[in-house]
Formats: sequence, structure tokens, C-alpha cells
Amino acid sequence: MPTDYIRYDILTQTALRGVVRTVLADAAAKGLPGDHHFFINFDTRAPGVKLSPRLLAQYPAEMTIVLQHQFWDLTVTDEGFEVGLSFNGIPERLVVPHDAIKGFFDPSVQFGLEFAVQSDLVGEAPADDAAAATHAPKSIGNGPGKPGAPSRPAAVHDRPPPAAEPLPIPANPTAESEPPPDKPAGGGEVVRLDRFRKK
Repeated sequence: MPTDYIRYDILTQTALRGVVRTVLADAAAKGLPGDHHFFINFDTRAPGVKLSPRLLAQYPAEMTIVLQHQFWDLTVTDEGFEVGLSFNGIPERLVVPHDAIKGFFDPSVQFGLEFAVQSDLVGEAPADDAAAATHAPKSIGNGPGKPGAPSRPAAVHDRPPPAAEPLPIPANPTAESEPPPDKPAGGGEVVRLDRFRKK
């Protein structure tokens, strides 16, 4: 595979992180509209993340927070966001850079994004398609949770954590569930390729 000198993977990551930043900034300025609420999964070891020692000991690699009913003082900058949350009745202030976010999910509309760890993107370009796939952000939605999703959000709420991978949605759901007819409505015969195969 040719070397990607432009680094489309990094450009795509940056653009989609901008979507998350814009959504959070709107929520900070106007509140959450309708039933919208957010699950945000982030790397607790990433540079710039600030957690209490208690939370860091409890979540040494990553954690998922929920912005729904019990959060306050959400502040969003170009670099990241700060928010107040309650963990088992104890108020905490979290600082999370946008680059530390690994997943964003809004269950109210089944929309989500999954990001590669930003530090993985600063090296050389991927050598093959399989490596490139690990760097590409994934859209999440329209399906139940899959293996790899966080087992439960750190801030306890009434919704499940986001799915880790998208489920394919057929363009015509009924087309795949019904076998094709032997003869189309027009009257012509459907010729199957297996008739010509040698047995």
C-alpha cells in the first residue's frame, strides 16, 4: 500500500473530535435539548487528564462518564472540557482533553463515534489496510452493545454504555430475510450460477 503522506486518518480524527467539541459546547451554553445525553469514554492515563487519586485508582486505564441529569459546571475549550460529577455521592471535578476521548455516544438518537488513541496516530503511516483500519474512527449506532464496550459507566445512570462497533443495516431489511423468488414478476426465469458449475 502506498505511504499516506497527507495522513487522512489524523485529519479525520481531528474533524470528528471537532463534532464532539461542538456538541459539548452547545450543551454547556444551552443545556441538553430533548432527550439527548452523552456517554463519554476516555483514557485516564492520557496527558492532561485530571482526576482525583481516588478515581484514578478506581479507573487506572479508562472510564465512561454520563452527562445527563447529575452534572454541573460543564466548561468546553479548544483543548478539552471540565465537568462536575457525583461518584457514589462524592462530588468530583474532571478535566478531559479532547484527544483523550475514546468514544462518544448519544443513546437518544443511537449516534456514536469511536476514536483511536491519539498517541497511536503520531507515528508512521500504517503499512497495510488492516493497520489503517485500527486508526480510522468508527461510527457507532443502531444496535445493542458489543464486546469491547465498557462494562458500565463510571457515573451511574439509567442507560447502558455505548456499543463498541456499528452493526450493518441493510438498505432493504425485508430483502435479506426473504429468499428470492424462482421467477420474477415479469415472467422471466432466474438462472442460478450453480447450474453451470461442474459437479
